[in-house]
Amino acid sequence: MGIARSSFYAEPEAKPDDATIIAEIRAITDEFEGYGYRRVDAELRHRRFIVNAKKVRRLMRENDLNPRRRRRFVRTTDSDHDGPIFPFIAKGFEIHGPDQMWVADLTYVTISGGFAYLALILDA
Repeated sequence: MGIARSSFYAEPEAKPDDATIIAEIRAITDEFEGYGYRRVDAELRHRRFIVNAKKVRRLMRENDLNPRRRRRFVRTTDSDHDGPIFPFIAKGFEIHGPDQMWVADLTYVTISGGFAYLALILDA
């Protein structure tokens, strides 16, 4: 036939250059702000970009495409308020038996659905 034996085999596709990968990573991180390099790598594979996860991590770090971190807690105390601040009046108070001084506190407790109030009242 006059043609080389290697011409019958599939020619490998060219690997995408870094600029193309970075543009795709940018599109993914704009769409999914909390995705780290592992999820970005999985999304790239879903979009038919086969790239090593270490390369994805390096490109994200070099181009400042780090994920937006979620806050692990919600700040529930507002110390910068205009309301009155009451002094601690029990300082130096001597307790000799029950029912002489009661103390109370209010706090938040994290539960599966969000937060719940917890009110404590103790006989000091």
